[in-house]
Amino acid sequence: MKVRKEDTPSDWGCLVRICFFILGLGTLLPWNFFMTASLYFQARLNTSNVTANGSDVSDYSKYFNRCMTLLSQLPLLLFTLLNSILYQRISEVIRIAGSLIFILLLFVFTAVLVKVDMDTEPFFSVTMATIWFINSFGAVLQGSLFGLVGMLPQKYSAIFMSGQGLAGTFAAMAMLLANASDADSKSAALGYFITPCVGTLVTLCCYLLLPRLEFARYYLNSSTKYEAGATDELLTAESSAADNGKLGSHANGSVAGGPNKGGASEDGEAGGSRPDRSKEAFLSLEQVEKKQAKASIIQVFKKIWVMAFCVTFVFTVTLSVFPAVTVDVKTSSPDFRTALSGNWERYFINVCCFLTFNINDWLGRTVTTLIHWPRKESWLFPLLVVSRVVFVPLLMLCNVQDRSHLPVYFASDIVFTVIMALFSVSSGYFACLSMSYAPQLVEAKDAETAGTLMTFFLALGLSIGAALSFPLRKLV
Repeated sequence: MKVRKEDTPSDWGCLVRICFFILGLGTLLPWNFFMTASLYFQARLNTSNVTANGSDVSDYSKYFNRCMTLLSQLPLLLFTLLNSILYQRISEVIRIAGSLIFILLLFVFTAVLVKVDMDTEPFFSVTMATIWFINSFGAVLQGSLFGLVGMLPQKYSAIFMSGQGLAGTFAAMAMLLANASDADSKSAALGYFITPCVGTLVTLCCYLLLPRLEFARYYLNSSTKYEAGATDELLTAESSAADNGKLGSHANGSVAGGPNKGGASEDGEAGGSRPDRSKEAFLSLEQVEKKQAKASIIQVFKKIWVMAFCVTFVFTVTLSVFPAVTVDVKTSSPDFRTALSGNWERYFINVCCFLTFNINDWLGRTVTTLIHWPRKESWLFPLLVVSRVVFVPLLMLCNVQDRSHLPVYFASDIVFTVIMALFSVSSGYFACLSMSYAPQLVEAKDAETAGTLMTFFLALGLSIGAALSFPLRKLV
């Protein structure tokens, strides 16, 4: 007897899709807003002051991008690992809602700091500490949400990652508007950092709305349904065992009490050949318990290791050059005038680096809601992922300044933009496919574990890429 399944409810008004899109947007807002604000931080950290004895003050702006990358990816890796191990011991509400609240408070603090005058050294230290803590909470948030969305159909994973892709575009557009505004630099920066505060608050509201949506409850309460299903199957098995025991006792009694003298020997022969129903029922109980128990992390990893490798490699390649190398590319047309009240040099990095990357990364993630090629079983999938390594030398040979070793082969702004577009669209596409394929390779009861594990390998790729960005930048 199988457990009767209730009819799957519909996603009324696409509210669950919208919520997970916004949740994806909210997970990467912190990282993207700090990354696209690198020009603001560099301007504030760049100093021409001299000390009393005439020696130059340390120019922290030179180290900001690399330190920001490192101090954002290390806590991301560490806390994603901790979340992968401890996620079953800490309430989901605490992990997700708590992380969003702390991220909101840290962004409010960063916005307030815009109006506070500080020396470069303490400002640098406070900013790095803020980056560390924001990414620590962001790691727990991202890992928990990937585990959550892994319980839903595949398209919701793609929608979630599409939201993540839009986070970068959102941040790049906000910075572009801040630079183009007529407000003074402090007011523009204040408005820029208030934006993610509002975004994080909306993300928190979307998470709190999910338990009120029937479609979300149907999938996200899967653990309760599995326990109920196990109970039903166990009761059914026990009932069958009891019925079989009664039937056996009745049969034995009727034969033993019969007038046939050969009944005993026939009964004995029949008893020797008759299967032991109670033992069969007992074995079915063990099978039911084994079926309902969640697989271990090692067992899940053995099923998803190819996707884990793919997502690690995708982000290793991406973070090895973006933004540590690409942010130092200079325009070959610095005197070109734009319609945005200023010369092209002022907007070049925002448009050709950050905006181009984030729009195409979002496009690559969004395409996966319609196209799933190559298939998850195809050997071509990891091959194409590995082939992305070609973008590393291509971007290093663009007009990166200052440079000491490699020549410039692609000085044109257009060539750099095209390379960035292909680089980013492939990053978003293969990363999203890897993350959405993994939960499909395991049973539904292990989907959350698969999603949480994949988040760890995503963070591992980011950390490896961040570490490689230091030697690669020096190699240029």
